[in-house]
Amino acid sequence: MRQCIERKRAGGELSADQWDGIITAFMEGGVDEAQMAALCMACVWRGMSFDEAFALTGAMVRSGATITFDPARGIVADKHSSGGVSDIVSLVAVPIAAACGARVAKLSGRALGHTGGTIDKLETIPGFNVALDLDRFAKQVERVGCAIASQTDALVPADKRIYRLRDRTATVPAMGLIAASIVSKKIAGGAHAFVFDVKTGAAAFMRDPKDALELAGWLVEIAKRFGRRATAFVTDMHQPLGRSIGTGIEVLEAREFLAGNADERTRELVLAISAAVVTACGIDNAPQRVREALESGRAAAKFREMIAAQDGDVAAFEALKLDEPLTVTAAHGGYVQAVDVVKLGYEGRRLSEHDPLGGLRVAARIGDRIEPGAPLLHAYGRDKKHATHLSSTFTITHAPCNVPPLVYETLT
Repeated sequence: MRQCIERKRAGGELSADQWDGIITAFMEGGVDEAQMAALCMACVWRGMSFDEAFALTGAMVRSGATITFDPARGIVADKHSSGGVSDIVSLVAVPIAAACGARVAKLSGRALGHTGGTIDKLETIPGFNVALDLDRFAKQVERVGCAIASQTDALVPADKRIYRLRDRTATVPAMGLIAASIVSKKIAGGAHAFVFDVKTGAAAFMRDPKDALELAGWLVEIAKRFGRRATAFVTDMHQPLGRSIGTGIEVLEAREFLAGNADERTRELVLAISAAVVTACGIDNAPQRVREALESGRAAAKFREMIAAQDGDVAAFEALKLDEPLTVTAAHGGYVQAVDVVKLGYEGRRLSEHDPLGGLRVAARIGDRIEPGAPLLHAYGRDKKHATHLSSTFTITHAPCNVPPLVYETLT
């Protein structure tokens, strides 16, 4: 293992056999966490080749069990985001697609760095069970049309351990590690087609759109090598996608979204990704179908059905509400030129640590003209009084500015 670390530290490439051996030894105790952390740091600094990422993906898939869905009964799809702030797309796109007749088997992760985790959000729903065993997960997809669950100890256990280690050791932003982590979960989860949402911008792990586009290409190509179809969106993360930042507070935004009270920026991306999932499942006229599912209330009903299927208390979920907020206002007027999304992401996580419904709601976006004293954001939770300093996360200038595009590119 020491030789492998030295080789990566020097910018060298490890073979597929070496990656297999490393993952096997790590799971059996022959490689400890300090050595794996050192290897991950070398990958961050020196990079990984596409072949290494593909080899690591396969090694992590083989570290545990896999799920199999019979394609003769219909295509099963999965959707994944590379990590964003105020990203509720998975929470709402999965039931929207299922309400259109798609089958969606979604395996999700927890918060990583400043980004939110779908599993953490769903756990704020009273009783909601994210720890489905493989058989129950597969059967729910067949019966309900969708399921969102965490990785079990049996499914890609190597990625689960490395994922936690990367979060603790600041070794998240490495293209090969990100690609292998994402695709290994998708392959092991049994889906036949994937839709990836790759974030780019100030709060993304791939800040440069060119790097995000390259990662999107890697995800699509790795999936292809495993015999899966994939679509990848490269989307903006220079500012929060939605309005809410936290755990339970984002679930409440998802509830509002499905009830017809959707933030327009979020709605645009949700409809595009939902349509891509529906199309991947072989269903025609997807854009119209997803709009009808949302506007008719069928998607909201499907979300409640999924909650109930995973032991969640639907009535308690519907009763969740926020407390009175602390409002942070602008010291002077002008145009919002930039937002420190990373700082907002960490603050949202901090506010939700001791209060499931703690978090932030953003009131101003890049390009907005605001007056002195106008709300910039609202803070919720028992520690909300400490959020007054967050006015500094908004850069306000006298001149108008360009608004970043929501979708930079789409690869299929």
